[in-house]
Amino acid sequence: MRKPCRLLYLLLLFWPALAQGAQEGGALELEAVGSGGDFVYEEATGVATGPQGVVVKYGGAVLTAHLVRLHRATSVVEAEGDVRLQRGNELWTGDRLRYNFQTRQIESSRFRAGLAPFYVAGEALAGNLTNKTEIATGPIITTDDVADPTYTVHAKSLKFIPGELLEARQATLYLGKVPIMYLPVYRRHLNRHPNNFAFQPGYRSIYGPFILGAYNWYGSTNFGGTVHLDYRQLRGVGGGPDFVYDLGRAGSGTIQSYATHDELPGLDPNGNPIRGDRYRLSLNHLANLDSSSNLTAKIEFNAQSDAQFIRDYFEPEYLLDTQPKSFLEVSQFWRNFSLDFLAEPQVNGFFQTVERLPDVQFTGLRQQLGVSPFFYESQSSVGYFALRTADHSGTNFAAMRADTYHQIVLPETLFGWLNVSPRVGGRLTHYGETTGDNLTLTEQDRFVANTGVDLSAKASRVWPNVRSKFFDVNGLRHIIEPTVDYVYVPRPNVEPYQLPQFDSQLPYLYMPPIDFPDYNAIDSIDSQNVIRFGLHNKLQTKRADGIEDLINWQLFTDWRLQPAPGQTTFADVFSELDLKPTSWLTLNSESRFDLGGRFFRLANNTITFAPDDQWNWTLGHFYLKGDSGFGIGNNLIQSSLIYRFDDNWAFRLTQLFEAHNGIMQAQYYTLYRDLRSWTAALTLRILNNTTGPQDITVALSLSLKAFPRYPLGHDVNQPWMLLGT
Repeated sequence: MRKPCRLLYLLLLFWPALAQGAQEGGALELEAVGSGGDFVYEEATGVATGPQGVVVKYGGAVLTAHLVRLHRATSVVEAEGDVRLQRGNELWTGDRLRYNFQTRQIESSRFRAGLAPFYVAGEALAGNLTNKTEIATGPIITTDDVADPTYTVHAKSLKFIPGELLEARQATLYLGKVPIMYLPVYRRHLNRHPNNFAFQPGYRSIYGPFILGAYNWYGSTNFGGTVHLDYRQLRGVGGGPDFVYDLGRAGSGTIQSYATHDELPGLDPNGNPIRGDRYRLSLNHLANLDSSSNLTAKIEFNAQSDAQFIRDYFEPEYLLDTQPKSFLEVSQFWRNFSLDFLAEPQVNGFFQTVERLPDVQFTGLRQQLGVSPFFYESQSSVGYFALRTADHSGTNFAAMRADTYHQIVLPETLFGWLNVSPRVGGRLTHYGETTGDNLTLTEQDRFVANTGVDLSAKASRVWPNVRSKFFDVNGLRHIIEPTVDYVYVPRPNVEPYQLPQFDSQLPYLYMPPIDFPDYNAIDSIDSQNVIRFGLHNKLQTKRADGIEDLINWQLFTDWRLQPAPGQTTFADVFSELDLKPTSWLTLNSESRFDLGGRFFRLANNTITFAPDDQWNWTLGHFYLKGDSGFGIGNNLIQSSLIYRFDDNWAFRLTQLFEAHNGIMQAQYYTLYRDLRSWTAALTLRILNNTTGPQDITVALSLSLKAFPRYPLGHDVNQPWMLLGT
């Protein structure tokens, strides 16, 4: 009897690639492929067919075949004709598959499999669901995802444990059709990265010709590392081991080490010769000590021989952090409170450091007081602090400090649209006797009160019928959010110049907070009587990816009712603007405008054109006025162009021109080549330093696609990554 149906549920187990689903239980679902007609199941023969084939779904796996035969009497399932099975990142294809769900045995004729990032083909496959192991005969293995791979490994047999291991016996490595190497056993773990060598040759003016070598090894899923061995013709040999580990609940982290005898170490910032024996040692460890109570610990340790070592040998790290810190931090979080312990010593004497030995802080997050309308927040700390200048070049001093801050807030909504939050708070800070270089301050207590009110509102309007094909607009929504924040702090009983400055107000590019406890320059707190005005505008539309901002603009400025000495009545106007008028054009702007002098103190603007996936161009301008507390200022023009010639070739051009002195500071030229299994990047960089000779670098970077060397897209924003130095 023949019964046409759309779905058929059968309670049976399917072959080993469905092991996970079989263990979890469930039903096997069959249906017709496509919409060409109904799926047919014939009970007498146990044969399932469909006009375009049959699809089988079970336990997260999907199998398709022209024909599926179910033998109830012998407990055998057979699939024939263009058999394809996919589960997760595994894809198997073949002509025929046979599985006995009583004996849990599998048999297959010629097959191909994608076990990302590996690809396997063979003459036959046999396996057992119980031990989750498949054996293939005559296998060919590669990571080159093309019909005619550049390199392959031919073996007599292959043992495959899904998600864990590939092990080939009597294997031969081929480049094209040429045998290169014989391997008695070729083993690749699927749950961790394979061991590999990495080499990066190049030339740099301050190095001469160089080659950077690394052996990356992976001892287990929770331990591995890299051994570096580099040669720089002008600087000598350098290297050292790095380790990556995961200790489970005890935490995970990295250890990095490197040492060299530098033949041309140069001079330090004070003009003194740098010793030739140079090194770095760093440790990064993060542990979740008790997940149930949110207890975490973090250790950062960074020791180096001199201030220039990271700059000279690990430039990508230096550009991200010029003075890495060393500290131990332990944090305990509760629903409404947190407790933090911080110990920060001066490990490198050539970097100025505020030592905290220790600094313990208890924070009460904003929380409602019972059933009252009032909310309470607090922040208290105690610690021993010491300012250690670089190489003892300035005044060093130390003192104990205990600080406690408490604030009451009353948030209300008036008229259904106006949010009002008046607040009142107070801070008491005790300073122990301050001792240091020709400096002694007696114990003293400072009290600071504060009050204020925060007002905000939000309004919106929608124009659903606005359409523009050119600007890719499908309806408009405007959201406006004005804010007013008033802060009043009377003059404290002890002024900042009478206190040791550990946490002081530093020069700032962008608007600092004025509210407590967000304002954390504890030792610089002085009187305030200021109103901060803010305006946030958004204009949104619907595009293919959902709701998108056409305009996102924020404006802020402060009206100082009682300006401090050296201050103007109105602070600078700060603006943050993002525009995306079309899907292929983006503009970003950050600026700081002096109202009194009517000039820009800061302007950082970029425009990006990305009309298609063939090319994109970003043009930027960064301007910083010279009297802003950051040196002589900047007037930097930046350009970055990426162009794809075809699927195999691409080019990137990045330039930085300093208009302040007319110097092209940096030029990057990179040629990319897709080599199927590999990607190659040849980079030329030219640096023009105002205080030294021109620095030219040429480097070749190779990366295996299956195991990429760098995260995707990182070289666009950090082009120096491809240089390896």
